[in-house]
Amino acid sequence: MRKAAKDRSVPVDENIVMHGAYLRQQRNRSELTVDAYARDLELFGAFLANEPVLDQAGNRRAWPQLASATSRDVVRFIADLSSRRGYDMVSVRRKICSLRSFYKYLKFEGMRSDNPAADVPPPPARTKLPTALAAPEVRQLLRTERADWTPFQRLRAAAIVELLYGSGVRRAEIARIDLSEVNLRDRVIKVHGKGSKERFVVVNKATVAAIERYLGVRPHTTDPALFVSVSGSRLSPRHVWHIFKEVYAVSGIEQRVTPHTLRHSFATHLLEAGVDLVTIKDLLGHESVATTQIYTNLDFHHKKQAYDKAHPRDRMDDV
Repeated sequence: MRKAAKDRSVPVDENIVMHGAYLRQQRNRSELTVDAYARDLELFGAFLANEPVLDQAGNRRAWPQLASATSRDVVRFIADLSSRRGYDMVSVRRKICSLRSFYKYLKFEGMRSDNPAADVPPPPARTKLPTALAAPEVRQLLRTERADWTPFQRLRAAAIVELLYGSGVRRAEIARIDLSEVNLRDRVIKVHGKGSKERFVVVNKATVAAIERYLGVRPHTTDPALFVSVSGSRLSPRHVWHIFKEVYAVSGIEQRVTPHTLRHSFATHLLEAGVDLVTIKDLLGHESVATTQIYTNLDFHHKKQAYDKAHPRDRMDDV
């Protein structure tokens, strides 16, 4: 009898698996968060063992070293991430959160008497403006197709990229959309956001047309998801990211672009067009307008760039 193939997307360390179940059931965390925390913990386990994260066959490992890690180990790990590995401050702070959550869970379960990550100070956060593309760059990305893809793959990718920019949704939210939640006639889609919160987003006519073309080649399947694989199963957030990355790779755009860049571009372009912050807040699914406020800084940054490019004074010979 053939053995079932291992699912390499699932951690094999028992404590990490149980921590993930705790996050889902008790903390109501999304699958994207659970997966990110698991990979952070595996990275720490590999650091403690001085081993690669994956074994020679490319499989995920168990990390018994995690259970006995000390505060000094956590400090060394954070220092290694910030220096030798070159992680940015946001990523480092997220990994500290992962460790704190994991050891809090072990303490809760009576497997430890302390939390070695609790008192480790995070690196200072740096205020960084989100990156947005200019409209011509967005147009360039939207028109990009991969010649090596099938018509189904091309139309699915086009619909995903149009939806990212046309609604400002996150990639994880795209993966959770069901067909029944898409109203193309009224150009409204129901979205499941962070923390099980739901909202409705408006989409433009170009996005509607792209989705309609994709639906014309979507495989017949019982899966309720809007976006599915060739086999008819729901795409994961990681799969959405991979599709986007493959399009971006041949787009010719030099700036680093992610699905979240289109979310920032969506908000910035609406603000530049005169849409009020409260409306943008609701479309993005932010809890507070204070979160959306950062786009006013980005909008001014874009205006400054346009000013510098257009005003001739600094290019005159006597300056």
